[in-house]
Amino acid sequence: MLREIVLDTETTGTDAKNGDRLIEIGCVELINHVQTGATFHRYCNPTRPVSQGAFGVHGLSDAFLADKPLFADIVDDFRKFCGDSPLVIHNAPFDVGFLNMEYARLGAAAPPPIDLSDVVDTLQLARRKHTGASNTLDALCVRYGIDTTRRTKHGALLDSQILAEVYVELLGGKQTSLGLAAAETALAETGPALSDDGAPLAPRRLRHRLTPEESARHAAFLATLGPASVWRDYLGEEGA
Repeated sequence: MLREIVLDTETTGTDAKNGDRLIEIGCVELINHVQTGATFHRYCNPTRPVSQGAFGVHGLSDAFLADKPLFADIVDDFRKFCGDSPLVIHNAPFDVGFLNMEYARLGAAAPPPIDLSDVVDTLQLARRKHTGASNTLDALCVRYGIDTTRRTKHGALLDSQILAEVYVELLGGKQTSLGLAAAETALAETGPALSDDGAPLAPRRLRHRLTPEESARHAAFLATLGPASVWRDYLGEEGA
């Protein structure tokens, strides 16, 4: 089973390094590239004004955000929802930059920063698949015939839901039980992921999901099968 989290954020402005803050997070869960209906959505009080430019994009005012929780109050719920699942983000350096900035503000309680190499950047996927074309989220929705009539302003949750549809199209269309094969085919067609300077990114290593306790229970079970067990032929010296 492949679990991914499609994520989008809204912010007070465009410069995380110059004091702008995160004000909204929206996440959608995908299992084998299909939306499950599980979502995460929170607004945050940025403790600073929203710029006029940003307000024009998302319509989230200082008055609306004044009674919302601080990022520090929602970060545990956010990380629990995401777990170890890969993130899928459009223009990942922007959102990851803001999340890592918010993490750093937590001081000693800060989680480890998000590594861009662990993130699927749909903007990079789109640029490889549609070289020379506009690859904004709006342009991709037009290209793939995805309905955006609900989207009068940018909103993190709605944009995540729309991005999830775009992501499936970038991987080759509607996914079925053969979703992983389709994803592999799409990757072969579009080529390896590229960093900002155009260099190929190393493949993302999969995390080992078995705990030491689960491994120990498995070994104990194999021991009950006796020396003639066919499974020992696959375990080599370690299983003897």
